[in-house]
Amino acid sequence: MRLLADTQIVYWVFHEPEKLPSAARKYLDGADAAYVSAASVWEIAVKAKLGKLKADPLRLVQRIEAAGTRELPVFSWHTVLVADLPLPHTDPFDRLLIAQAMSEPLYLLIFDSRLKQYSKLVIQV
Repeated sequence: MRLLADTQIVYWVFHEPEKLPSAARKYLDGADAAYVSAASVWEIAVKAKLGKLKADPLRLVQRIEAAGTRELPVFSWHTVLVADLPLPHTDPFDRLLIAQAMSEPLYLLIFDSRLKQYSKLVIQV
């Protein structure tokens, strides 16, 4: 199974591992490949700058690389798919992660139950 971790999962893995749900850890440990979207790094960087999270984006990228996690760039076809998604959920970062998971395809590992409605590729922990 190829997994894309949502931003909350990424933050917990690299900043607060004690908060990571055990089900998420099982999925990540059993994955054939685990991906982190450049959009998640961007979201964490924005929230860190706004004081909403305690994170050093450069250190985060270094830790992601050291862990052997694969980076998923944001491609134009990902952004085009965002326009076709229904609007119940409007967070632009989450919508981009859904679009990336659907277009690659990858299973999207999430904590937020609101995203489950978008695809059978979404796994809520």
